[in-house]
Amino acid sequence: MLKKITYLLLATLSVFLIQGCSLKTRINKADKQFKMGEYYAAGESYKRVFSRIPAKDKTLRANVAFNQAECYRILNYNNAEQMYKNAIRFGYPDTIVYLRYAQVLQRNAKYQDAINNYAIYLKKDSANILAKNGIQLSEKIERLKNQPNSYIVKKYDAFNVRRSYTFSPVFLNADADILFFTSNRVVNKKVVQKGSAVTGLPVNNIYTVRKDAAGKWEKPLILSSEINNPAADNGVCAFSADGTIMYFTRANQKSVTESGAEIYVSNRAGGAWSEPKKLTIFKDSAISVGHPAIAPDGETIYFVSDAPNGFGGKDIWKAKLENGECKAIENLGAEINTPADEMFPTVRQNGILYFSSNGHIGLGGLDIFKATPLDDKGWIVENIGIPVNSNADDFGITFESAAEKGFFTSNRGETRGYDALWTFELPTYEYILEGKVVDESSNPIPEAIVRLVSNTGLNARVQTKKDGTYRIKIDKNMECVMMASARGYLNKEGKLSTMGEKTSKLYTHNFQLSTIYKPIQIENIFYEFGKWDLTPSSEKGLQDLIGVLTSNPNITIELSAHTDFIGDNESNKILSEKRAKSVVDYLIAAGIPAARLSSVGYGEEKPFVVDAATVQKYPFLKENDVLDEAFVTKLSPDLQEIANQINRRTEFRVVKTTYK
Repeated sequence: MLKKITYLLLATLSVFLIQGCSLKTRINKADKQFKMGEYYAAGESYKRVFSRIPAKDKTLRANVAFNQAECYRILNYNNAEQMYKNAIRFGYPDTIVYLRYAQVLQRNAKYQDAINNYAIYLKKDSANILAKNGIQLSEKIERLKNQPNSYIVKKYDAFNVRRSYTFSPVFLNADADILFFTSNRVVNKKVVQKGSAVTGLPVNNIYTVRKDAAGKWEKPLILSSEINNPAADNGVCAFSADGTIMYFTRANQKSVTESGAEIYVSNRAGGAWSEPKKLTIFKDSAISVGHPAIAPDGETIYFVSDAPNGFGGKDIWKAKLENGECKAIENLGAEINTPADEMFPTVRQNGILYFSSNGHIGLGGLDIFKATPLDDKGWIVENIGIPVNSNADDFGITFESAAEKGFFTSNRGETRGYDALWTFELPTYEYILEGKVVDESSNPIPEAIVRLVSNTGLNARVQTKKDGTYRIKIDKNMECVMMASARGYLNKEGKLSTMGEKTSKLYTHNFQLSTIYKPIQIENIFYEFGKWDLTPSSEKGLQDLIGVLTSNPNITIELSAHTDFIGDNESNKILSEKRAKSVVDYLIAAGIPAARLSSVGYGEEKPFVVDAATVQKYPFLKENDVLDEAFVTKLSPDLQEIANQINRRTEFRVVKTTYK
């Protein structure tokens, strides 16, 4: 019996020793894969070994969870968040875990949780720019979310393949009818392709697609084996302005530890590309270079590198191209580069640089930024915002020449981080102003002139058609003043604003012009009962009159006041004279020259003659009715009061049109 027990104990101990050795071996293997940058392979190894670690060995669990999380973060897997959480729960000793955890929380749009963990990390490393930017995120995220720009973005599945990476589009030339992009899609499904240890997927190749005669995109085609070396990752390319020189990135899979990614150059003769040659930038072949972009001058190349003396992570650099060699190599500096990664540069024809970064303040993952060069060699860097950017990775943007449209890359909505091509376009909105110019009887005034002057520099002058209509194309975010004029009529002003409009809109503004040959009634002029004092409610009518005089600086007017027939005529005439003078005094006090004004009181001597507009308002009247005492007294008491009210009016008539 004792022998049996001894044997069982020894057997159990042997199993534990074997398991312990096996566990250690597997972790060592995973660690080696991790150090070599084989993140997919390492992530799978850590995943298999994590559940085998005894619960009491919290230190080992924390280390494995952190390394697994690092693999998932680099590969853009959503479950990186849970693994960082595990590392913290098991007491991972390095506070870097809070920075990494905050970064994936930000990528998963959990902004407040991200900010809290950035704050924890700052207690240890108070100068860390990435954590500081993370804290500033709280101040800018709501603005970015609440003020999306007007771009329309759509996933472009005609170029994408499921469970594959498709990224970094670029147009061959300004015609924008040939597009190149990078993808790791499987071309021949019958041939089994071993997945990369880095991503677990096939290597990348460069594809091209062109538009047919009808302007529709054809089927993408893979480039020849001269460009797409089957033993390497190939992609992220750029072209000279004439489209005859291609620069692209190549990373040799068989010598990952010996040399980094490199930039190759190929020339096009006819329809074929020449055998690529390596572009030497740094003498040290272990320094990775990639993601080329060519400036409009054709003499400057921008690229991405982890070269020494940078700002950390991957930086954007530039160099001068001279006879196939790179000269005057320089880092773009702290305005562009951060301790994190800046990648995928693109230079537009106007010299503006676009790039992606996970170090500047953004929504999460890689965001696309716009860098406008300044005369003093600095940059204005700004996040191009939602909807082009998201909390996922957004990068590799290309524009159709000078148009605000093109393609970019995003892995939004992809749990496994697959990249896909998306389109973006800034819609061309139209803002149109139209209207009609008519007289007091609503008859159209042909050949009237409508002028418009805006703060955007728009200065338009149009003539109305026979039906009195006009139409002007106007600007977005514009404030303008308008004026309508016609021979024999008083000018009239108007205002219009298109500020804040986000879609096309049709604006209507009609003008009713008053003839200079007959008296013009001034609306909304009121006096104290039985007195000549102007009431506060007269302010609008008075300001309108000032507007008429300002719009017509060459006229002089006679201001007249009228009463009804109630009371004796002499008293009514004196009252009306004083009322007319009250209006003139107000105008003079407002800055209208006295020489342009005269006043007269007619009392009840000039009863109102009904016009078409008055008939529309008061159907009991007929056009050309004279509202004298004989006419009014025949009406009912209620209608008499209305007629008397019409007679109690203030008018002006143009005396001269030659003032100064």
